[in-house]
Amino acid sequence: MEPEIQPPQPEAPFAAKDAATTLTPETVVPSLGAWVFHWLRWTFIGGQGLRAGWSVLIFAIFFVILAQAVGFAFFHLHLLGKKLDFTVSSMFFGELLGVLAVVGAASIVARIEDRGSLLAFNLTGPRRIPHLLSGLVAGFAALSALVGALAWGGWLHFGPAALSGAAIFKFGAIWGCVFLLVGCQEEGTFRCFLQFTLTRGINLWWALGLVGAMCASIILFTKGNGVWGVYAVALLGLFPCLMLHIRKTPRSGFWQAAWVTSTLFGFVHTFNGGENWIGIFAAALIGFVFCVSIRVTGTAWWAIGCHAAWDWAETFFYGTADSGMVAPGHYLTTSPVGNALWSGGADGPEGSLLVLGVILLLLAALLLIYGRRRPGALAAEQVAG
Repeated sequence: MEPEIQPPQPEAPFAAKDAATTLTPETVVPSLGAWVFHWLRWTFIGGQGLRAGWSVLIFAIFFVILAQAVGFAFFHLHLLGKKLDFTVSSMFFGELLGVLAVVGAASIVARIEDRGSLLAFNLTGPRRIPHLLSGLVAGFAALSALVGALAWGGWLHFGPAALSGAAIFKFGAIWGCVFLLVGCQEEGTFRCFLQFTLTRGINLWWALGLVGAMCASIILFTKGNGVWGVYAVALLGLFPCLMLHIRKTPRSGFWQAAWVTSTLFGFVHTFNGGENWIGIFAAALIGFVFCVSIRVTGTAWWAIGCHAAWDWAETFFYGTADSGMVAPGHYLTTSPVGNALWSGGADGPEGSLLVLGVILLLLAALLLIYGRRRPGALAAEQVAG
């Protein structure tokens, strides 16, 4: 008689294979803790360290804190008044306040991200001094071309010089310092910190959301001051960024970030007085040119120089209006004539339709001079995280 074969006994549901995996309070609590730790790490840390959004938030918080602290000190030292006027003194200390806040906030973020120094934000790269100097030349030449075209067309008339002798050099040097601070502050914020940070952590949907939020806030809260210029640059950048996303183009994050920072650059100019839609669109467009300069030179120093020289030539040398304001202590005197669409009207040369052609020529010259060069290490060439 064959021995009876007993069928195997089924295992109890959820029975542990061994004692090591038995579900007990001692094992459940560490597992829950590991899950929370993993979730928190994913929320704050990406493939390239601290996620870009948190970096921007930290920068913004410290920028506001430092700006308030420096502003408080400047006010009590009687360096700034309660209202920022368009004078040499108030402009100098107002822009110095902004530069100190940007440098401080960016340095804190650089330390948190373990980047060494704020130079990591698109301020390294080869031939920094030559790029700064060539940017200065390009900015002055571009604004001079715009003024020349306006004068040739009869839309800008020159009057007698407002300064003479040593006063020319005195005010020229002071305004030069002011607009170098302007270039450092605005380029340091938009093309250095924001462009660098967003490049490593943005995609089409984030870019679309940020640009859409700017447009929505204009619809809800902002009236006039050239808001259609923001809508124009928002629409202009949508299709190229969409194509980059569909084709999964490598390093498309740089151009999506450029779309956001350029639109934002135009957006913040809507808070100036005397702007029209062409001036706002031109601000966003030249912001994009500055982004391209980072791509082809590997650094933001060309953009800083170009920005500073453009504003210096416009405000001091030619004495034209800038966002509706004419600065004291300017060298030449000019006045717009005729249709504001061509003359720029109260907005100044930046509000003229001709400014768009000059910016495109500036872009072409930039690509012609630097486009075929390959810098050793482009800070812009980061893979979006």
